[in-house]
Amino acid sequence: MMAVFWILALLIAVGTVIRVAFDAEVTACFERDPAARNLVEVLLTYSGLHVVVFYRLAHALDRVKIPVVPRLLMTIARWMTGIEIHPSARIGRGLFIDHGIGVVIGETTVIGRNVTLFQGVTLGGTGKEKGKRHPTIGNNVVIGAGAKVLGNITIGNDSMIGANAVVIRDVPDHSTVVGVPGRITRIKDRHFPGIKLDHTHLPDPLTERLEALQHEIDAVEKHLKEHRKSQSGS
Repeated sequence: MMAVFWILALLIAVGTVIRVAFDAEVTACFERDPAARNLVEVLLTYSGLHVVVFYRLAHALDRVKIPVVPRLLMTIARWMTGIEIHPSARIGRGLFIDHGIGVVIGETTVIGRNVTLFQGVTLGGTGKEKGKRHPTIGNNVVIGAGAKVLGNITIGNDSMIGANAVVIRDVPDHSTVVGVPGRITRIKDRHFPGIKLDHTHLPDPLTERLEALQHEIDAVEKHLKEHRKSQSGS
């Protein structure tokens, strides 16, 4: 009984430390995931939160130039969560990784505040060049499932990257990006009302133009058929 008591006490203490030290991340779980039911469940089962805890420790060790240990910690975190984060990456508060399997965050990546990443996202490089070779992600950015953001590019604040988009060029603030390669659509109201998480139903101007062209072709074909019918009747 005493052993069970001490184990529960340790779990409560660890949970309290995480709740205080990672308040922005825990809050993000409740704000951005409708499946989050209670604090205990979030602390024990959310792999996106677990990997951030590992990352904060590994990043602190990496900054004071301790060798091997930061990478080892993040390797353990990858085994546990399926999420790979280099300890040298710079990540702001309020990061929320939903599900998380297959997420990769490269060494020179910079992530702002209140960023949301869905499963399968890659923030990667494009070659073997030295220096800054990974993307910089602004504040309040949402990156959809399977999206790839590659190279030393900047994704502006309050932007949204659609599911499975491949982004290889800078993206201005308040934009959405869809397609392969990513195409930019500006958001007219200049801001998102909070953090908008629908990363699948996004406007695609190219598709809209093609659909409009198809409607025009259909109208012309209908007119020609009616014209031929009237000619044959006369």
